[in-house]
Amino acid sequence: MKENNTVTYLSSQDISSLSNEAQFCVPQIVERGGKMKTDLVKGFKDVTGEEAVKRAQVKKILAETFEKYGFEPAETPIVEFEEFVKGENANDEAVRDVFRLQDRGKRKLALRYEFTFQLKRLAQNKKLPYKRYQIGYNFRDEPIREGRTRQFIQCDVDVIGSDVKNEAEALALTAEVMGKLGIEFTIYINNRKLLNEILEKEGIIKNKEDVIREVDKLDKLSEAEVKKNLKKYGAEKVLNTFTKPEKYFEKYSAYEEIKELKKYCKMFGINVKFRPFLARGFSYYNGTVFEVWSKDIGVSICGGGSYMINNQQSTGISFGLEPIMLLAKFEEKKEKYLVVSLNQEKEAVKLTGDLREKDKIVSIFYGKPSKALDYANSYGYNKVIFVGAKEIEKGNFKVKDMDSGKESALKL
Repeated sequence: MKENNTVTYLSSQDISSLSNEAQFCVPQIVERGGKMKTDLVKGFKDVTGEEAVKRAQVKKILAETFEKYGFEPAETPIVEFEEFVKGENANDEAVRDVFRLQDRGKRKLALRYEFTFQLKRLAQNKKLPYKRYQIGYNFRDEPIREGRTRQFIQCDVDVIGSDVKNEAEALALTAEVMGKLGIEFTIYINNRKLLNEILEKEGIIKNKEDVIREVDKLDKLSEAEVKKNLKKYGAEKVLNTFTKPEKYFEKYSAYEEIKELKKYCKMFGINVKFRPFLARGFSYYNGTVFEVWSKDIGVSICGGGSYMINNQQSTGISFGLEPIMLLAKFEEKKEKYLVVSLNQEKEAVKLTGDLREKDKIVSIFYGKPSKALDYANSYGYNKVIFVGAKEIEKGNFKVKDMDSGKESALKL
């Protein structure tokens, strides 16, 4: 057993010699030989380098667009009481996938799986309509596939105290974001009231939410698979209705709300497509629902709809950063300067300050030129400026362009 002032390192032999109670107290992050285990937990990942820069740029584009449409930022805790997290939607698939915790006081806690339920607290005593956006991590213990991880960033906009015009504007915002990110997309819309009306006319009252959940899978599973799933509830006959053309649905009274939404979407200059089986995975939706898909990926890019918060009709849409990262094709290359001090720290610091005043991205490197160039390549610096005694004397600094390899002079 080796010790220092702060940490005790235990080998597997040391641990096995301890009593059962003592072994229980040893953190399970050590491997044989005292080596700390640093593997990633499944569904979680580190983000560095170019990917981290791109993610920051995407989040910046989203935040700027949200604010442009009048949404103000908000932040909420990642950890909440389990009862609050589950709410009235405990049977929803996403709620069943929450990560549960317990603190030292034995309180039942959970990691948030989305932002919407937290609006119950945020929206209290706010003048309506209250428009907020939030960008941050959420967590779900769910299966992993392309564009889906267990720790993920959602970027949400919500309007508390909304109507159909707010729904259309949220979709206009969505179209603008997709355009800025260079993503080809299709916006699909439907209405929960229409789904309920169809099922009620078909005599399906019992297990209605289960039937809606199965019908919603028509964009992911074959008709045969969905029909098989519906047989469990004796509802396979409804499948014929949801595969009919849009004109067929005009006979339902709830279709009027879809017509109204399409009218306002036209005012905002955006195209939407009616998808009669679209339901979204949350049972709290009570009206319009929408999803955005790209043919280049097998999951939705973003989605949302209308719901009640504190007895106020509301609407919101959530952008998933993970699928967006797979699709975004924008170019926003920034100039990054590496100032190399050749034993001329004072002048290098002064030059760095001058460049930063011009809002340039600048770092100082103290060391040999060869190592400086290698460092610049590693971290994407496209301009390297050498600050030596000769350069200071002449008032000219040699600038190497790392992309082209050409050298130029920077005169002060």
